[in-house]
Amino acid sequence: MRRFQSRVFGLALTVLGDRGEAEEAAQDAFLRAWRHADAYDPRRGSVATWLLVIARNVAIDHSRVRRSDPVDPSVLMGEAADPGAPLEERGIAAEDAQRLRAAIATLPAEQRRALLLAAFFGRTAREIGELDGTPIGTVKTRIRTAMLKLHGMLEVRDA
Repeated sequence: MRRFQSRVFGLALTVLGDRGEAEEAAQDAFLRAWRHADAYDPRRGSVATWLLVIARNVAIDHSRVRRSDPVDPSVLMGEAADPGAPLEERGIAAEDAQRLRAAIATLPAEQRRALLLAAFFGRTAREIGELDGTPIGTVKTRIRTAMLKLHGMLEVRDA
């Protein structure tokens, strides 16, 4: 444990961004490694690699648990249309933020909800599908279609 504790903690801190959560995730990772030590196969990689994969998975699990509860689509749209919304804090200039809000407002409700849940709230397509009772393929299509429409409306140039 002493040999790998700084690397495991560092990885958890990178994923979670919170020292307390990272400490808890690191402890959980070592506990999981201890419980499943018989699953380690030296032919598949080093102990460090195996342990860091466990730590990464535990940290991701912790980040999912911390996520907020589902948000009503009307609230999401209100935040997207609100000039005081924190888009500027995300590095988007005020004029560009207003153009983005206006473009998002023109999307069909299903596409807008899927896009906002994915892009602004970090939900996965699977989570959005569970929230809406929609197949994962449909959710992915809605997000992609919304992105393509925004791309066209905002005349985004590929980098």
